[in-house]
Amino acid sequence: MTIYNLGSINIDHVYRLAELPRAGETIHALDHALGLGGKGANQSVAAARAGARVVHLGATGPADDWVHDRLAMAGVETGAIARLPDHVTGHAIILIDRTAENCIVVHGGANVALPPEVLARGLSGIGPGDILLAQNETSLQPQAAAQARAAGARVIYSAAPFDLAALRLVLPHVSILAVNAGEARQTFAALGEDLPIEGLLITKGAEGAEYRDMATGSVLRQPAFAVKAVDTTGAGDCFAGWFAAGLDRGEDAATALRHAAAASAIQVTRPGAGDAMPDRAEVMAFLAAQAQAKDGA
Repeated sequence: MTIYNLGSINIDHVYRLAELPRAGETIHALDHALGLGGKGANQSVAAARAGARVVHLGATGPADDWVHDRLAMAGVETGAIARLPDHVTGHAIILIDRTAENCIVVHGGANVALPPEVLARGLSGIGPGDILLAQNETSLQPQAAAQARAAGARVIYSAAPFDLAALRLVLPHVSILAVNAGEARQTFAALGEDLPIEGLLITKGAEGAEYRDMATGSVLRQPAFAVKAVDTTGAGDCFAGWFAAGLDRGEDAATALRHAAAASAIQVTRPGAGDAMPDRAEVMAFLAAQAQAKDGA
């Protein structure tokens, strides 16, 4: 089966600082790096490295060939990514302090200018057994979700950056909603906890994650693996991409959760976002080492 991802593509400018600046303060960066990012690109890379077939739907500016090349090198199919001559590739300014906390400023650029006919053409092959991933960093989310559901595919929606109006528009077409703990609280406050969806994935950082089956009411909880984080940028995207890839492989939710937690644990020990996503061999080796350590304890 195939994961189609209507996702943002950003060029990340990452600045490492001793501490995050306060209002009105100018400080010197300790380091600067340029990398591939955007919640969509991050999730596409994560899912592809997990072993899924991933078709990315989105847009960049007319230049930045290296962005397309980087996605392709990770195993993502890039033929449906439009190059828009009158727009720049999306980009993000990411500040990271010595404790791995971050703050981010994003410019949408081409991500929010994808022509509807280009999206419809890119999704023309989606069908039963496929998955549509989407996040709130692009235009045309409701249209994509409606087309995917009409074709019999499942829709996994990451409601980030969180916007209640955007969530209301796409929710009627969503199969699984992915949110972090803060986004879950905002969603419940506005819409209640009895959401009209198949499942709810809640990531909780160092506390792990949980998956709620909305049909049966059952809740699966997955603790986080203890690691020393150096950069938490993209950790939630890593989790979502790996979770989607697990479902695409036919794994049950518990297995998909465990693999996603392991992938995220590896990812946060590395600098960067999309470039830091682990592959399946790394995740399986990590889980084997965890099991061996537990047996030897």
